[in-house]
Amino acid sequence: MTVNRHKLLKWSILVALLAYAAVMSVWAHREAHLHVCTGIEIQVDGSQTMDSVIRHGVTEELYKYPRKIVGVPLHEINTPDIEKYLSKYNNFESVNCMITSRGKLIVRIVPLIPVMRVFFGDNSYYINKDGKHVVSNAEFFNEVPIVSGSFNRNFTPKGVLPLVNYIKKDAMLNELVSMIEAKDAENLILIPRIRGHVINFGDTLHLDEKKRALTLFYRQVLPYKGWEEYDTISVKFRGQVVATRRDKTRLNHAEQYIEDIDLEEGTLPEAPPASANTTAKPDSTAQKASTTTHPSPAKPTSPPSPAPSEANATEGETTTT
Repeated sequence: MTVNRHKLLKWSILVALLAYAAVMSVWAHREAHLHVCTGIEIQVDGSQTMDSVIRHGVTEELYKYPRKIVGVPLHEINTPDIEKYLSKYNNFESVNCMITSRGKLIVRIVPLIPVMRVFFGDNSYYINKDGKHVVSNAEFFNEVPIVSGSFNRNFTPKGVLPLVNYIKKDAMLNELVSMIEAKDAENLILIPRIRGHVINFGDTLHLDEKKRALTLFYRQVLPYKGWEEYDTISVKFRGQVVATRRDKTRLNHAEQYIEDIDLEEGTLPEAPPASANTTAKPDSTAQKASTTTHPSPAKPTSPPSPAPSEANATEGETTTT
């Protein structure tokens, strides 16, 4: 008898729960017909720096959505269709939509974060940290480094990413560089914000050494030569800085001479300080074609005086080691 009572009680509870669920379902369905969407909230995951830009971009796109959203009964809002509409842009990793109990549409975005904008011929697009192409839709992005060049199957924009990331992390280069011109994998040209010259960084290897060489040249040579003296500064060769004069009328046709350098000795961190020393390499039949400069690793305490031979040189390039 007791067993039957327990079974009857269980069945009664089960029936009551099913009835409650059915009533709540009918009520929720009725409420959905009666309530309207009160607004749209856009949530951007994993990108604080891009948050406001992406919010604005998604809001603008939802204004273009073919069906009205705000003020529409909740049961008429097709969240999968909204997700599909926003996902047509490959600016996002994922798009998810849901409606809260208060009638607000939540749009959650996981964006693709671009690290540079590529100009290739008449085409323009962004790429992210993995080299994935992102359509050139500027309403979703902040300012990013610009890279232009002639790319092919063997040399893609992804090959420039190590240099772009290095510049972004380095305070001096980040302030100095406005864009990168990629002539090929061995000649990546930095275009400074200041007018006067460009910097050939070569490839993406030994970036720390190249940056130190450039900094040394800026500190020990340009303050005395002037920022308009050279049109190209090259740090592509290890242990050397080669600067090409802007005034080509001063260049003679003698054979160029570049002194061989002990690269290991030239990069010793504890090398004794010395002021810049300029040594001319004479030619037996013609005037010299280049000057080899050996600035010290340490910053000089007083401006170095140019060597007498430099004053009368008809040179086209200066090689600093």
